[in-house]
Amino acid sequence: MSDPKNMSREQRAEAYWRENQRLITILLIIWFVVSYVPILLVNQLNAIVIAGFPLGYYMGSQGSLIVFVVMIFYYAFAMRRLDEKYGLNVK
Repeated sequence: MSDPKNMSREQRAEAYWRENQRLITILLIIWFVVSYVPILLVNQLNAIVIAGFPLGYYMGSQGSLIVFVVMIFYYAFAMRRLDEKYGLNVK
């Protein structure tokens, strides 16, 4: 990909939005997997025990929440980098 500084304003906006959509798509896929796959595999996950609790229960009660919070912080971090890359950071 070419340097954003050498692009026109419209090209920069399109490239920025394309990268933003890619990031959002990846995070939504992770969200979907963490939200719905453990439900489909609960019997297999319950065979694994963590700290006295079945993994299926743990993923439903705490594991998915931890992943969601990490995703929020990662999105903020990635968007800050993306803003800096395209010269949109406000100081």
